[in-house]
Amino acid sequence: MSEAGVIHDIGYQRYEGERLGRSAAIRALYVHGLRASFGFGRSAKAKIFPWLVAGILLLVAVILAAVRSQLNQVIFTYVQFDDQMSWLIIFFVAILGPELMSRDISSNTLPLYFSRPLRAADYVLAKYAAMASAVWLLLGVPQLIMFLGAAFTTKSGAKGVWNEFLDLVPGWGYSLLWALLFAGIGLLIASFTGKRAFAAGGIVAVFLLTTPVVGVMSILPNSTANHLAGLVSPMSLIAGVGEWLSNEPESQMGLDIGRFGPVYGITAICVITVCLLLLLARYRKVASL
Repeated sequence: MSEAGVIHDIGYQRYEGERLGRSAAIRALYVHGLRASFGFGRSAKAKIFPWLVAGILLLVAVILAAVRSQLNQVIFTYVQFDDQMSWLIIFFVAILGPELMSRDISSNTLPLYFSRPLRAADYVLAKYAAMASAVWLLLGVPQLIMFLGAAFTTKSGAKGVWNEFLDLVPGWGYSLLWALLFAGIGLLIASFTGKRAFAAGGIVAVFLLTTPVVGVMSILPNSTANHLAGLVSPMSLIAGVGEWLSNEPESQMGLDIGRFGPVYGITAICVITVCLLLLLARYRKVASL
């Protein structure tokens, strides 16, 4: 045998360890996405924006808690806090969505994901859960600080703490609605391009371009159009749901939904569902290539 035809044993062995399967892959993808949301495992530059947003929200929560404890004055309720901080969340989603979706497209790693037992639905679920969790934490942790500030300064003892907790729970639920809707819209837009700048611009554009339409419809000489104006924009849609569930006559965004509260609730559920279905269809197509 010639020297060029010699087969050398370089020590390759078959893997005989435990194969963790799909559930471990989904969990790993979720944890990676959640860590990437706040810049963990990335460069220092990548940590600046998410922690700047988180720092602003925490600072506002600390100020609100201090005012509540010192002056016994409620500036924002837990639900109103979300409405007031909405633009910070929009920009956070505009940066995070491309990071979670567009990066995989531009780096051509999707075929590697789908060459394993991981399915398109698993990929979408992990990414969606990671982004929704990140948004919820951004809103939920400051709300917890507001709760602690009120609970430790209450003059009603355990009853006051319990009543404050009953106010916090709907606030957390409202934050979850923000997270589910914003995550769906942000990831759907980001999934169509590998260029992160285009994806971020598209996400912001959806919110910026729909907001003036709400203003126009709210001043039309038709009460039904005025009440339904909030359905046009994601921000006013959620605010309408919050107004309906909290039974407040008018939201912090100046939105009057009239008797159409159930319409806002159904529409929000439909938008979230449609975003997930479109994401699933998008990645099923990718996985089949």
